[in-house]
Amino acid sequence: MTYNSPLPRRRGLLVTAALGVLSLLPVPPVHAAASAPRPATPSERTTDAYLRVVRDDPRLLRRFFEAMPKGGELHNHLSGAVTTEYLIELAAEDGLCIDTTTMTAVAPPCGPGTRPAGDARTDLAFHDALVREWSMQDFPPDGNGHDHFFDTFGKFGEVTWRHRGKLLSEVADTVVRNNQFYLETMVSPASDGAKKLAGEVGWDADLARLHGKLTAGGKLDALVTEARKEADDSDAEFRATSRCGTRQARPGCGLQVRWISQVSRGSAPERVFTQLALGMRLAERDQRFVAVNLVQPEDWDSSLRDYSLQMRMVQYLRGVYPKVHVTLHAGELWPGLVKPADLKFHIAQAVNVAGAERIGHGVDLVHEDDWQRTARTMADREVAVEVPFSSNAQILGVRGDDHPFATYRAFGVPVVLATDDPGVSRIDITHEYQYAAQTYGLSYPELKDLARASLEYAFLPGQSLWRGNPTRGGYVTVAACRGVEPGRVMPGGACRRLLADSPKAAVEWRQEAAFRGFERTVGLGR
Repeated sequence: MTYNSPLPRRRGLLVTAALGVLSLLPVPPVHAAASAPRPATPSERTTDAYLRVVRDDPRLLRRFFEAMPKGGELHNHLSGAVTTEYLIELAAEDGLCIDTTTMTAVAPPCGPGTRPAGDARTDLAFHDALVREWSMQDFPPDGNGHDHFFDTFGKFGEVTWRHRGKLLSEVADTVVRNNQFYLETMVSPASDGAKKLAGEVGWDADLARLHGKLTAGGKLDALVTEARKEADDSDAEFRATSRCGTRQARPGCGLQVRWISQVSRGSAPERVFTQLALGMRLAERDQRFVAVNLVQPEDWDSSLRDYSLQMRMVQYLRGVYPKVHVTLHAGELWPGLVKPADLKFHIAQAVNVAGAERIGHGVDLVHEDDWQRTARTMADREVAVEVPFSSNAQILGVRGDDHPFATYRAFGVPVVLATDDPGVSRIDITHEYQYAAQTYGLSYPELKDLARASLEYAFLPGQSLWRGNPTRGGYVTVAACRGVEPGRVMPGGACRRLLADSPKAAVEWRQEAAFRGFERTVGLGR
């Protein structure tokens, strides 16, 4: 589960702000570009002209962004990604109960103070109350969005741990329906086993010695085996739920999916280190897993206290497991949520100490010490920032001009749009692209390059279709595909071999083909 550790919250520092569901009402645009606008193709100019025509028509604008190819989803928590309605149905199917005081799902039998989750099938008021408690639906503008958002995970946690495959089935279908081609989603592999092993080994400030204790006698390898079995079971449940391999196969069957091992940053240091080591060792042994990430609120007392220690943990383990990718939640903070001293270094340490290849959120960038240097470093190293606009607004109250989206782009930092927990936020990736276009006045070529970036900076294996640093130099094909228009027809020679050998180049080519179709038919009602 993602965020449901019962740790003490920081009280008295949170600023109450308007944290309701992100609005699509027009706001003053903030124009930004990483460099001079690139030349647009004729079809891009035609598509951009249509976008300008429909920009003030919510219905047509939504249809435009639904149809637009939107790359990959790189910042996604599986338990928070499914719709709340589906979670309620799963709770009913499993015979779970709902504590009527806290609206928390609990295991059966249903005793005093609880009622069957199945009642929500026929009691509309009960169903709607659960939706509001388990998501940001109808959340009051003057409420504490931060706490309500994170509290939802503990309320539906009894549902989500039971059915990873079913959750993935629903999320994968949603990703495909939104015209995306790839998904990285976060889960906690062998969570109970990792907690037990951490308790047995205990803490040792000598990280090399601590790692040695974890691996001694094959203990960590046994956890890897447990996690792989867990993944096998999830895959089987996914395929059965999605009817993969049959004539009734659901759309998600064709989606490329990779797992990111999430680590509970609010836990004791020995547990954080154990989960990190497990996630990295697992990624080296199983190609379904590609990276590790730290989750849970960055502003909790324990998260703040141990932040620098955790960055050193990642730094050490990267030396042990050099092939494993790292993306880190960093800078999901804002003035008033934490003390000023805690705003000064999180993104910088994630980049410079832990060596993160992507940063999740990165909202407090301009409040850090020497933030311009951090931004330039991210641009030079192509450290992408994953931007989920809705959760930034709901949790932190940060939107529009206050958000560093334009600043990252101005410094040439790669930016990818993401959803974070779309089920909780009650949004999808189409909503996030539409919001970006309206709020920041982005042109179609700029939006197209954001979609390209979400595949370019994905942790897919193989060579990219694009040469050099495409954020800085534009999306120009590598030498093997020089002179071939991406997505037009299946190429021959070296370009065909590249697509055959590189999963990354192949999915990027697939998106280029989808762009061609989109640009050909946009505005024609197809």
